[in-house]
Amino acid sequence: MKRLRKRLQDFNELVMFQHSVFSLPFIFIAMIVAANGWFGFKLLILGTLAAMSARNAAMGFNRYVDRVFDAKNPRTANRPSVDGRLDGASIAIFTTVNALVFMAVAYFVNETAFYLSFPVLMVLLSYSYFKRFSSMAHIVLGISLGLAPMAGAIAVLGNTPLWSVLLSIGVVFWVAGFDLLYSLQDMEFDKSNGLHSIPSRFGSSATLKISAFFHIVSVLFWGGFVYVAALGSFGELAVIFAAGMLTYEHYLVRKDFTKIDRAFFTVNGYLGFVFLGLIILDKVLIWTI
Repeated sequence: MKRLRKRLQDFNELVMFQHSVFSLPFIFIAMIVAANGWFGFKLLILGTLAAMSARNAAMGFNRYVDRVFDAKNPRTANRPSVDGRLDGASIAIFTTVNALVFMAVAYFVNETAFYLSFPVLMVLLSYSYFKRFSSMAHIVLGISLGLAPMAGAIAVLGNTPLWSVLLSIGVVFWVAGFDLLYSLQDMEFDKSNGLHSIPSRFGSSATLKISAFFHIVSVLFWGGFVYVAALGSFGELAVIFAAGMLTYEHYLVRKDFTKIDRAFFTVNGYLGFVFLGLIILDKVLIWTI
């Protein structure tokens, strides 16, 4: 039992299960709006499993193919995929199992979700290679998480209404923007190892400006989502809150680069869940009127 617990801890450290908080709130936001309220326990369970298994597959694959680079980078040299706690075969099996779970869950959601699960997986896994030849890897990561709201709409409606597309594009630029900030930590490492990123190509000052621009675009698309979905005051408050949190995130990073982790994980984690909570309130208020 102790050995199993240790193994699970290693896999948790490998993919950081708790960081699923970035995609989960927005898939549930889409499901709530699509259902105009509660979407049922079945979709709650399936949506959670789909988001977590998809992320685990993507993260496992990323850790597997990046082992050589991670071993050279002091920031990542103690990852289980590098220090010997998890061998390549174990990571490959973990990744494959999660990919299969994702497709199986999609099958039980509906036919459209199942057929789309294959190209979605391809997008999720492609991120791991983009940094080898393109600085646009940040956008690809954004697209990977930005698919979640459209997936939520498909789970409930079987299609992607305009509001879900706007919500998704907002997530794309939100994620790409905070990934730019996170990538500042590896700017010099990327330069010296032939890896492509916006920080290594344009420098920290330009990266901060591009990230801020991405987050402005994100807020604008979230505002469009609230308008097209005909949400009320709590929906508008969610966008205002998101804008405030993103402003605070940039304040933290610009003031002190050592606070990037706090900006990346804590601020963005709160942003997603408070956004979800306000959308729930928006719909609860409708139910009670």
